[in-house]
Amino acid sequence: MHLKVPQFPLRNKQNVVWCWTAAACYAAVGASFWTEGGKFCIFSFERVARIRSGGLVSILGIDTGIVKPLKRIGIVIGGGDCPGLDSAVCGIAKPALTHFGVSVIGVLDGFEGLVEGKSREILAKEIVGMSSCGSMNLGTSQKGDPSNFPVDIPQGVDILDCSENAIRNYRAWNLDALIALGGDGTMHVIDKLSDLGLNCLGVPKTIDNDLCATDASFGCDSALAIATEAIDRLYAAASTRQRVVIVEVAGRYSGWVALGAGLSCGVDFILIPEIPFRWDNVCEQLSKRGKQGSGLVTICAAEGARLAEMESLAKEKGHVHADSGRFSGIGDLIGRKLAEMTRLDTRTIPLGHLQRSGRATAYDRLLASRFGVKVLHLASQEMYGQMVSLKGTEVVGVPVKEAILRLNTVPLDSQLVAAARAAGVSFGD
Repeated sequence: MHLKVPQFPLRNKQNVVWCWTAAACYAAVGASFWTEGGKFCIFSFERVARIRSGGLVSILGIDTGIVKPLKRIGIVIGGGDCPGLDSAVCGIAKPALTHFGVSVIGVLDGFEGLVEGKSREILAKEIVGMSSCGSMNLGTSQKGDPSNFPVDIPQGVDILDCSENAIRNYRAWNLDALIALGGDGTMHVIDKLSDLGLNCLGVPKTIDNDLCATDASFGCDSALAIATEAIDRLYAAASTRQRVVIVEVAGRYSGWVALGAGLSCGVDFILIPEIPFRWDNVCEQLSKRGKQGSGLVTICAAEGARLAEMESLAKEKGHVHADSGRFSGIGDLIGRKLAEMTRLDTRTIPLGHLQRSGRATAYDRLLASRFGVKVLHLASQEMYGQMVSLKGTEVVGVPVKEAILRLNTVPLDSQLVAAARAAGVSFGD
């Protein structure tokens, strides 16, 4: 039995009485209902009681489980750019503005904006689609930690604790919650801010996929697709030459992108931080492939690849940014060393920020959108200090402290590693 019912917000006594009536119909004859908006919903006594306590829920066939009405939320982006950021921002802002009736403040330039008081309101008319709103032009910054904030002084740069500035601006903006999009560093920041009394929630965003407590972070699939396409194109362009081509991809501490792209394209070598390599092993494998008549030899190297018993090869120290180190140049270093040791012609292609730009894959867009809706539910239920997480096929909330316990690195017994070795890929170990 299906009945058509009006679509309205439950803000008055008459509407609540109607819902109890609907629940009685469901209990008696199993009636289900269609709203004027075309959304299917079922009312039970338990569900109506939960809706009754919310006060800011429309009958849309979606059980939001709201406990406390939200009035104003803030969105801040930490760390670097990433495909899918636009979908994530829209995934939070669109339902917040159009369904929950919550105003949304965008913090400009990441946590730098939180410290310096830079923000703007996001309007419903700005949100068009889920793939082209460009993160609402909020911007981001590598000044990622208010408690360890670089400040220009006449003598140079000093590192100060500016947490009080962040708290002051949070309160001046009258925020009910602050939602931060970012990776491991961002989650450490909101963990500190939560300990200081702010209502913070996290959304995992990293092309390296190095956040634990979630099966996937949005951005990684897009970076993987870009790296895979780049290597495919290189095969077509360089397959006629006797040459070694090194493709440098993302991965400071984890080699998920290098492993995935390398295995997908059938490269000859994959160099990742989890499996240290040796020069002599790489040169030996190059010699074998040369004797087998291999013309083009491809190496997919994560930017954090390292030699056996040594730290990462290309880490820039002495900077003032909040991250733990800049990684770049590993491809050039490998190319020069192999050219010197083998006399082979080498070419290096660092993908760099190409992996952080362009349109996100459908998977990343969907994941970011699901994360956005879930984080709103957590905020409305006052479940702060959590990060949204993909567990299997479900999006859930996990404590931020659990997400920052360790990095999500490639296990040495990973099936992907085993598959690569079985396909003849060398890790240089």
